[in-house]
Amino acid sequence: MGEKHSVRGRVGDLPIQTQPAVCRILDANLDRAREGLRIIEEWCRFGMNSSPLVNECKQMRQELASWHSIELRAARDTPGDPGTELSHPQEEQRSSIEHLLQVNFSRVEEALRVLEEYSKLYDPDMGAATKQMRYRVYTLESSLLAYKRHQALLRSRLYLVTSASEELFSIVEAALQGGLTLVQYREKTADDNVKLAHANKLRQLCHQYGALFIMNDRVDLALAVDADGIHLGQQDMPIAIARQILGPQRLIGRSTTNPEEMQRAIAEGADYIGVGPVYETPTKVGKVAAGLEYVRYASANSPIPWFAIGGIEVDNLNDVLGAGAERVAVVRAIMQSDQPMLMAQYFISQLSRVQTLRTIDARLPQSHV
Repeated sequence: MGEKHSVRGRVGDLPIQTQPAVCRILDANLDRAREGLRIIEEWCRFGMNSSPLVNECKQMRQELASWHSIELRAARDTPGDPGTELSHPQEEQRSSIEHLLQVNFSRVEEALRVLEEYSKLYDPDMGAATKQMRYRVYTLESSLLAYKRHQALLRSRLYLVTSASEELFSIVEAALQGGLTLVQYREKTADDNVKLAHANKLRQLCHQYGALFIMNDRVDLALAVDADGIHLGQQDMPIAIARQILGPQRLIGRSTTNPEEMQRAIAEGADYIGVGPVYETPTKVGKVAAGLEYVRYASANSPIPWFAIGGIEVDNLNDVLGAGAERVAVVRAIMQSDQPMLMAQYFISQLSRVQTLRTIDARLPQSHV
């Protein structure tokens, strides 16, 4: 394997004192890149159960190993390396899985950049290969983040869409404590400075509780606060444009009111859709209710996650679930509740109960159904 990439003559063209230094740099950064990839691979395997992501990490590790020649390993001088005793307090702790992954992606990307440059003195083919690998790691990083968000979206059954309130943060946090995992910040009248401040705090709250944070309408503010995604109405920008701006790693939702809008949103690449308004609601003044018939249509025809929305309360929840909904979005039911935590728990328990019953029903032999 070492002979495959051996170009000792190229290193020999360098000054004598430079030759071992270049080899040591290449050796150290091959190790660093492979170690970082292994850390990322372990989370893809055991934390995310994603075979495609595991395979991509493994392929890159093996490719790097093929460049790690005996010549480079022989140049290693661990006792004489002054960097082994250098450390930083931030290296001694990791605040979350996300932080751990971010640190190791940065480590891999930096190591590949070093390999790309110093390989130009050793073997230009290695330099070209590590350059392309660096772009693959960027793609892997985006894919991993997108995968995590999509998995969180699939697990979410209750979606809180906020409305203006003096108790905004305490209501949202109470609902998060009740198990809420998906929040959309919707504010139509406040100025941008207020929206930015509120969105920042809500995003921090959501991530503190492991929930997704979605920005309503405003792609620019979604980027500014590092939101997990954006929700677009029918009159907002096309999904394709939003995707160009936000990139592949963020979620994009679209409001729909009829089968045609639903099919168009799916074709345009929406990650999820809102289905409604199921009932007339003051949140959408003058909007004619889509009714339970549209809920039934979405249940039978939507291949992507969808949330029934619009006037859904405790009193009519069973009707919505009976029409086929497995996910619902609410505004007033939580935002105007005296007990937002208990209300979130109630909705989640009812949605979980229905999901469990449908799962059991789907597994029964047809003759028993």
